[in-house]
Amino acid sequence: MNKGRVVIAGGSGFIGKALARALAGREYEVVVLTRSPDASPKTLGVTHVAWDGKTLGEWTRHVDRSVAVVNLAGKNVNCRYTPANLKEIDDSRVEAVTVMGEAIRRCGEPPRVLVQASTTAIYGDAGDRWCDESTPPGEGVPPTTASKWERAFDAQPTPLTRRVVLRISFVLGPGGGVLRMLSNLTRCFIGGRVGSGKQYISWIHVDDLVRLIVGAIEDDTMRGTYNAATPNPVTNDEFMRTLRRVCRRPWSPPVPEWAVRFGCFVLRTEPVLALTGRRASVKRLEEAGFPFVYPHFEQALEACR
Repeated sequence: MNKGRVVIAGGSGFIGKALARALAGREYEVVVLTRSPDASPKTLGVTHVAWDGKTLGEWTRHVDRSVAVVNLAGKNVNCRYTPANLKEIDDSRVEAVTVMGEAIRRCGEPPRVLVQASTTAIYGDAGDRWCDESTPPGEGVPPTTASKWERAFDAQPTPLTRRVVLRISFVLGPGGGVLRMLSNLTRCFIGGRVGSGKQYISWIHVDDLVRLIVGAIEDDTMRGTYNAATPNPVTNDEFMRTLRRVCRRPWSPPVPEWAVRFGCFVLRTEPVLALTGRRASVKRLEEAGFPFVYPHFEQALEACR
């Protein structure tokens, strides 16, 4: 039996594809909003519809009378932080949030729930202190971008639609971009700790993240902001040590900070993504009794092989 329509904005990425498959498997009608519908892979039960992420259009009719909207839209932050790239990163998030709010308010029958992506990077480089949902934003480029994202969401009220914000941490999964790169480096015997190795990495397996998003859609008691992470963050040193074990590789020399900065320059990305971290508390998920399938890091990595 069809459970109704779920619209996924920015659903052509790693998380969106996994979510679309899961929702279609649960007998939802899934509509993915994407800038390149013709290039999107065909999946049974999933329709790809064009949108530009900033203007109202034909896509809005799919939002009307939908069960839920999940907004994952935003440019990938794995790039150099030039002024042009930073503007595109910020604009892609703010504009998508703004136009989706406008679309929902115009609906004759608005969706029951709006699930909005954000990021645990909002806490900045937090050292070893725990950051729960009440922790104020940190300093630097990632927290500034995340704060703009969430403020834009807050500025788009949807009075008839329940609202959930998920601050998503490092997502582990087969074929996932950053994990795939790190795994490839580790298999090439370049899998040592990065910098001091003391920076914390909060993480979640993609299957648990998908289950969390489905829970946000189906559980009417979920409201407000949640850290989308497991209860067991790891340091970068532990992350890389476990990854070497799973990849069946021996000890690798650590990568000093100067080498990280040089490598990031060559790869056209930013060292802040590797050298900083945070330890996200999942206080609200624990209070809600969310059952993690992959609460432990090595178990989650093994599932990604």
